[in-house]
Amino acid sequence: MSQFSFDVDERTFPSLVLERSHEVPVLVDFWAPWCGPCRVLKPILEKLSEEYGGRFLLAKVNSDENPALATRYGVRGIPNVKAFRHGEVVDEFTGALPERAVRDFIERLLPSPADDLLREAQQLRRRGDLAAALQRLEAAAALAPDDDEVKRALAEVLIELGRLEEAQAQIDAISAAGRLDEATKRLVTRLEFARAATEDERALRERLARNPDDMEARLRLAKQLVAAGRYAEGMDELLAMIRRDRRWNDEAARKALLSVFELLGDDPLVAEYRRKLASVLY
Repeated sequence: MSQFSFDVDERTFPSLVLERSHEVPVLVDFWAPWCGPCRVLKPILEKLSEEYGGRFLLAKVNSDENPALATRYGVRGIPNVKAFRHGEVVDEFTGALPERAVRDFIERLLPSPADDLLREAQQLRRRGDLAAALQRLEAAAALAPDDDEVKRALAEVLIELGRLEEAQAQIDAISAAGRLDEATKRLVTRLEFARAATEDERALRERLARNPDDMEARLRLAKQLVAAGRYAEGMDELLAMIRRDRRWNDEAARKALLSVFELLGDDPLVAEYRRKLASVLY
C-alpha cells in the first residue's frame, strides 16, 4: 500500500478511481486471493506504480469481495487490468503479462508532454493566473499543433484575457479541419457573449442604479457576466428582464438565456435555471 497503489471497493471506487482518472490514468487490477497468475502480476504492477512515481495510479479490487464491480465492468477472467481515463475504461488486458508488456501498456496510456502542459494550464487558470496558463498552452500548442483540446483551452484563456481575435483564430483552426464538435460550438457562443460585452461592469451598474428599467443596460450587464464566467449572476439578470418585460426587443432576454443554456451544456445550473425560467413564463 502506498500513495500510488491502494485497495478499493464498491464504496471508494467512484472517488479513488473515477474522479482521480480525470487527473492521471488509473489502472484497476481485478484479482482474487486464490488466483495464481494474480500473485505473479500484482508485484509487477506495484513495482511499476512506484517507479513511475504517480504518473499513473494502481487501484486493486478483490473481485471475490466486490462481485458487483467485477460484473459492472465485464470482468470474465482474472487477473484483469482495466485502464481508466476521464471516468471511462480506455484499454485493458487479461492474464499475467511479463513486465515488458505491462510497461508498454502503461506507456501507451501516459500523457504526452503537451498533455502535461495542458493540465498545468488548467490548474493555473482555475487559480486565476491567466498569464501563466497562456504560457503553458502556447508551449503545448507548439508541441501538438493539431490538438483540438489545446486549441479550445487556448481560446478560453484568450477570451478571458479579452484577446478575442486571437481566440477566434483558434476556433477557426478547429472549424477549418471540419471538427466543430459540441465543445467548440459552446466556445463560439461564449465568444459571441464576449464580443457583446463591450462596456465596463461598474458603468452598467451605475446606469441601472439610475434607471432599473434600462433593459439595454441590463442585457449588456448579463452578457458581461456570462463572458466573465459568472453564469448564475448573468442568468439572474436575464430572468429579471423576463419578469419585467418578456417581449422586450423580440424576447431578447429569453433568447440570450437559451444561448447560455447551450453554452453550459450539461452543467447542473442549466436544469436549475430551466426550472426558474418555466416558473417565470408559466
